[in-house]
Amino acid sequence: MIVEDRYDVGSLVIASQVPVGHWHEMIGIPTIAGAILNRVIHNAYRLELSGDSLRERSSAPAKLERA
Repeated sequence: MIVEDRYDVGSLVIASQVPVGHWHEMIGIPTIAGAILNRVIHNAYRLELSGDSLRERSSAPAKLERA
């Protein structure tokens, strides 16, 4: 398991659109969810972003130019 292999050995970056409070539900197996969250949350730096999506800011689709 990647999370277990990286625990207290090196960095691990996890990006998710699912709030941490819903991870148990998404993982589905309480024992495994608890083990993952215990390892991920220990010594973690959490960044929670909010605001409008940058994708929605553009009013016109980007055009690709070929060289």
